[in-house]
Amino acid sequence: MSDMFDNQYTRISTRGGYRRGSRFPIADIFIIIFISILCLTCILPFVHIAAKSISSNTAVMSKSVFLLPKEIDFSAYKSIFKDGTLTRSMVYTVYMTALFTAFGMIVTICGAYPITKKRLKGRNVLSFIMLFTLYFSAGLIPEYLLMKQLNLLNKMWVLILPLMFSPYNMLIMKSFLQSTIPDSLEESAFLDGASDFQILFRIVLPLSKPILATLSLFYAVGRWNAYADAKYFITKRSLQPIQYILSNMVLSSSIETISLSESAEVKSTPEVIQAATIMFATLPIICVYPFIQKYFVKGVMIGAIKG
Repeated sequence: MSDMFDNQYTRISTRGGYRRGSRFPIADIFIIIFISILCLTCILPFVHIAAKSISSNTAVMSKSVFLLPKEIDFSAYKSIFKDGTLTRSMVYTVYMTALFTAFGMIVTICGAYPITKKRLKGRNVLSFIMLFTLYFSAGLIPEYLLMKQLNLLNKMWVLILPLMFSPYNMLIMKSFLQSTIPDSLEESAFLDGASDFQILFRIVLPLSKPILATLSLFYAVGRWNAYADAKYFITKRSLQPIQYILSNMVLSSSIETISLSESAEVKSTPEVIQAATIMFATLPIICVYPFIQKYFVKGVMIGAIKG
């Protein structure tokens, strides 16, 4: 009776994926430790900046703030919200990022979907032309002269149009469509009288939500964090994105360089203001991620199946 019970227990344990006496693999322990360290390298700096942003000036200047805030004080955030420059720049950057993401996704879809069709003549040549720009570029000086000739300097569109097409994102979407959308599905739609645009909007795009969310996040995060092009092409303060202003603040060492408005009533040191501004500029893009996380993970995994 006891042997029968042991055999039945062994079968149940094996079916569930566990066996009595099995040990936790050492390799898995090292992997868990390695991944945990990588996660901490991303999380701890953010926690440190957040703690500094709500700590008192004395605690921050004495270098005693690490992961937990000391003598909690929200004066830096009050100064930021009262400052018209930073709030206007934030609204402007959100608007510009939304436009950039929308136009970027339209161009990516229009570039990736046609070259997945075998009936398109010259699709290999088109793919080569688009991917060629991934490896070679004209350089900064020719790009600046081109923007000047196109009369795009000191305009919002100079931050949108040049980076609107991404060969890398186009390649990811092309791989996703080829590995996910079967040709038989589109052939059936053609037999029912559907046009290419009807197939795209009614069949392909609804089935491509994971990759659409993934690439939208890529475009939004890339544009939100970029500031080098604004440094070269934008001189008007009203057209500078929040990240460019933030970079100037981080590189500065005096409150005059930060140049908050007089109505901001600055009572914090530059280091605390910098930390608060970093949090102010980072939180919006972080708040977007939870809403598309499930699509993001699925899109990355499926899009990587076939190159």
